Amino acid sequence: MNRRYFLKSGGIALASFGLMSVAPNFLQQFANAQTLTKGFGKKKTLITIFQRGAVDGLNMVVPFGESEYYNLRPGIAVPKPNQTNGAIDLDGFFGLHPSLKPFETFWKNKQLVVIHSVGSPDNTRSHFDAQDYMEAGTPGIKATRDGWLNRTLQATQNEKDSPFRAVAMGGQTPRSLIGRAPTIAMTNLADFSIRAGEYTKSVSGGFEDLYQSNAKDSLGEKGEETFEAVNFLKTVNPAQYKPENGAVYPNSSFGRSLQQIAQLIKAGVGLEVAFTDTGNELRWDTHANQGGGRGQLANYLREFGAAITAFATDLGKQMDDVVILTMSEFGRTARQNGSGGTDHGHGNAMFVLGNSVKGGKVYADWKGLKSSQLNDGRDLAVTTDFRDVLGEIAFKHLGNKDLKKLFPSYTDASTAKFKGVLS
Repeated sequence: MNRRYFLKSGGIALASFGLMSVAPNFLQQFANAQTLTKGFGKKKTLITIFQRGAVDGLNMVVPFGESEYYNLRPGIAVPKPNQTNGAIDLDGFFGLHPSLKPFETFWKNKQLVVIHSVGSPDNTRSHFDAQDYMEAGTPGIKATRDGWLNRTLQATQNEKDSPFRAVAMGGQTPRSLIGRAPTIAMTNLADFSIRAGEYTKSVSGGFEDLYQSNAKDSLGEKGEETFEAVNFLKTVNPAQYKPENGAVYPNSSFGRSLQQIAQLIKAGVGLEVAFTDTGNELRWDTHANQGGGRGQLANYLREFGAAITAFATDLGKQMDDVVILTMSEFGRTARQNGSGGTDHGHGNAMFVLGNSVKGGKVYADWKGLKSSQLNDGRDLAVTTDFRDVLGEIAFKHLGNKDLKKLFPSYTDASTAKFKGVLS
């Protein structure tokens, strides 16, 4: 690979521990060193967290007020509140898994909303199809080219946007951020740097040297601004970052991702959308030995809750402009299986956290867990389309007013069936 091909191919960024998905034409158009140095002021920011593998919403947010829950799950049900390893009472009917104890403060402060019996109208039990449909925002349609988050960005895109407007913490751009609006994917902010020498000895000096040696190539005069934009992030000094307000992030990939997103928000780089998943692909796929108040799922939920709590605590007052949304591709069977776990289901639960939410409430059109009330006689029914939740957040928080374009296959988009989770 020679210098000219490398520049024209768009493969400009290899961080020490993973790829950063940025093409030169993006940085040509959007990297403005002076604007970056001054910061972008206050921005509304959405943090989307994907629990890949289909988390068990019935044990994450427990319907302890329904006796059928305990009949269906004699070995893995979370005990009722005030019992050993019991659920944390929310409203007398629903409760949080005990591993999510840190969320209780947000609930009491009306910063946390639960949406239950939510999911996709498509009945697929394939993890990968369901994830694709949810991230594309078009259930049952595989031909959709872009993701719902990217379409949200497209609707409000302008030439003054930050190059760090949309960031995914990971080795590649997630399905929800694929599309015409530029995005960045990176694995580690501390190692966010331009390194081209890994490809070939001829560019061993790194991308700065590569540019200097071929300044009139495809990057042209914008190349120096590109470097200054990247160097701006270095001034944030990620290795020396100190979380505020006593926040302690878990020492895990998920904890580190949320800490770095908090860092970007505080740095004022113009972040509007951030995406991360919870690590360990399909970790929530608890077919065996799931456990109830303790066990495998409890351990995963403990890290999940601790990381989100640390993030919100770290940001403090800045959570006025931040909304956290959690999602998973589908739920799990209402009845436990023969291996002490649960299988692929349908309806599930979401969390929405922020200072602008109408919190302290479980939003649920709850049909029940009797066989006649379940989807296909086995799964929690979906009574809230996930696009109603995503649409409200995009509309009220990010300013996307055209829901028909955001969810083109959704016939109810024009009626905006919001749940009222945001002020």
